[in-house]
Amino acid sequence: MKTILYKADSRGSANHGWLNTKHSFSFANYYDPERINFGVLRVLNDDTIAGGKGFGMHPHDNMEIITIPFEGDLAHKDNMGNASVIKQGDVQVMSAGTGVYHSEFNNNPDKAVKLFQIWVFPNKRNVTPRYDQISIREVAKENELYQILSPNKEDQGVWIHQDAWFHLGKFDAGKSDTYSLKKDGNGVYLIVIDGELEVEGQVLSTRDAIGIWDIEKVQFKAAIDSQLLIMEIPMELSY
Repeated sequence: MKTILYKADSRGSANHGWLNTKHSFSFANYYDPERINFGVLRVLNDDTIAGGKGFGMHPHDNMEIITIPFEGDLAHKDNMGNASVIKQGDVQVMSAGTGVYHSEFNNNPDKAVKLFQIWVFPNKRNVTPRYDQISIREVAKENELYQILSPNKEDQGVWIHQDAWFHLGKFDAGKSDTYSLKKDGNGVYLIVIDGELEVEGQVLSTRDAIGIWDIEKVQFKAAIDSQLLIMEIPMELSY
């Protein structure tokens, strides 16, 4: 087993007034040569966007982009004709492929929206761009992990062009669980959304994360009521 610890206070940060963001990996003006990516996980931005503010139309290509709101509502528009509002309990995915333009704005004028935006390198380049958004409220479970993303269209959650599986979970204090990896050669990036977990001997607090690879299973236990996101992803990029 190999591990790398990412403490919450070691992340890059930027406060633009309307946007307060934390970067787990090098992004925009934050650059750390030791923090470019973890496997095919390229970006994990922890964003708080002020009321009525947001990102105007901007381009992406050849990236799988996943957005998970935790508070508030995010309005999305793109050049594929999609216009929607993403709320807490939703997951959005966009396969940028050959290229897309989109905008993201806080849909409420008087309260912040808080979200993770995650970029994953795809296993196929120049695919036809696509957009999807689902509610995960009906599949959410207590004291058990539940899948929100996979490589398979027929599986629970959204799907992407990559051999990746994402799971969320809320666990009461004292509860534990084990995640079994689904594909050889994959690793796990686990981030504590809130609370405190013991993960393979490491104690992680809110927004702390750990990368683990060369392992078949990951065990964790909640020290207090906690929420986490587990991302299983390939450790090597291949097209």
